[in-house]
Amino acid sequence: MNQNSLKRTLSFRHLVFLGLAFMTMMIIFTTYGIASQVTQGMVPAAYMIVLVAMLFNVYSYGRMVKVYPSSGTSYAYAQKAIHPNAGFFVGWAIMMDYLLTPMLNYLVVGIFLSTAFPAIPAWLWIILFIIVITTINVLGVKIAANINFLLVIFQFSVVAIFAFLCIKQVMGGMGTGTLFSSLPFYNPDVPFSAVTAGAAILFLSFLGFDTITTFSEETINPEKTIPKAMFAVVLIGGGLFIFISYIIQMVFPDFMSFNDVDAAGFEVVSAVTGNLFTSLFLAGYIVACFASATVSHAGISRFLFAMGRDGVLPKRFFGYLSPKLKVPLFNILLVGVLSLLALMLSMDLLLAFINFGVLVAFSFVNLSVISHYFIREGHRGTVKNTILYLVIPLIGFCINAWLWTNLEKSALILGGSWLLIGLIYLAYLTNMFRKSTPQMNLENIDESEAV
Repeated sequence: MNQNSLKRTLSFRHLVFLGLAFMTMMIIFTTYGIASQVTQGMVPAAYMIVLVAMLFNVYSYGRMVKVYPSSGTSYAYAQKAIHPNAGFFVGWAIMMDYLLTPMLNYLVVGIFLSTAFPAIPAWLWIILFIIVITTINVLGVKIAANINFLLVIFQFSVVAIFAFLCIKQVMGGMGTGTLFSSLPFYNPDVPFSAVTAGAAILFLSFLGFDTITTFSEETINPEKTIPKAMFAVVLIGGGLFIFISYIIQMVFPDFMSFNDVDAAGFEVVSAVTGNLFTSLFLAGYIVACFASATVSHAGISRFLFAMGRDGVLPKRFFGYLSPKLKVPLFNILLVGVLSLLALMLSMDLLLAFINFGVLVAFSFVNLSVISHYFIREGHRGTVKNTILYLVIPLIGFCINAWLWTNLEKSALILGGSWLLIGLIYLAYLTNMFRKSTPQMNLENIDESEAV
C-alpha cells in the first residue's frame, strides 16, 4: 500500500449521496425569490437551461476521469490535457471557490438559526457547526458519507411532504387552482433574456457533481463509478429542482408579492403549510446545510492535498497524510480555521467568488476533452469522434461562456483580481517563469487498492 495514497472505500451509492448532500436539495428555497422575479415566474424553464448545461459538463468530466482517475479535478485535467500553467490557473480559481463553499453553508446556518432562536447569536452557531463538521472529517470520509446518507434521506422526506401539501392546496383552489400549465416553461410575454439571467443565478444549485471527482482516490473503480455517479446526481437534482419550482409556481403564482425576496421560499412554506411544518422545514434546511458543509469541507481538504503533493503548495503541510487516519489532517484543520471567516464575510461576496470559480472549472474541463482526445490523441477521423470529442465539449464550453456573460460585474472584478494574485504567485513559484510549473504526479497513486 502506498503510504501517500488515500484508502479506497467509496462505492456508487456513497458518491451519489455525497454529491446530493453537497448540492443541498433545499437550496431551491434560498434562490427561489430572486430567481422568480428575475425570470418573471419562469424558474422551471431557467432550471431546465441549467440542467442541459450541466449535462454537457458532466459528459466532459466523465471523459476526463477515464483518463486521469486519480485526484480527479478540473485542475488535474487542465494541467495534464492542456498545459501546466492552465492547470495552475484553474486550480487557483477553484481553490477559492472550494474554500468559500463551506463558509457559505456556515453563514446560512448562522442566519437562520439565530432567526429561529434570537437568544443565541449567529456567531455561536457558526463556530459550533465548524467544530462538529471538522471533527467528522478528521474521523474519515466514509463516516462523513454514511452520515450524509441519513441527512439526504431526511431532506428528501421534507421536500416530499412539502410537495404533497402544495399539490393538496392547489387542488383545493389555492394559487392557480390547476396542476397543469405551460406558462412556467413557455410564456410569450417574458423575454428569453430574463430566463437566461435567472439561469445564471441558478447554476449554483447544481454544484456537487464536480466535487465527486475530488474523491477519486477513495473510490472503488473510479473510471466507471464516478461518471455514472455524476450523471445520477445531476439528473436527480435537476429533476427535483424543476418539479419543486413548478409546484411552487402553481401554489404561489404572484412572484411580486413577497415581503422579503431573500426569504421568499420560507414565505411560501409558511403560507402553504402553517407553523408545524415550517418548524420541520427549518430543521430540514439546517440539515441540508450541515450535509453540504460536511462534503465541501472534505472536498477542499483533498483538493489542497493534491496541490500540496504536486508542490504547487508547500508539500510538507498541504501534502501531509495522517498515517493512522489516512486523511489530509492538516488541510482539514486549516479549512476549519479559515471557515471562521464566515463570521465577517457577506453572502453577496461569497456567491460572487463561487460563481466565477465554478465557470472557470467547467469551461476548462470541456476544453480539456478537446485538447486530449481530439488534438493530442487524434480521435477525429470519423463523424462519431468529431461529435464526441469536439462538438459536445465545445457546446458545453459555449454554454458556460454564455452564462458567464450574465454574471454580475462584482463577480468578474473579484474573480479577475484573484487570478491576478495567482499570476504573481506563479511568477514567484517558477522564478519569473524560468522554471516549469509543478505537475501532478499520477504515478504516485496505487490504482489497485480497494476495500
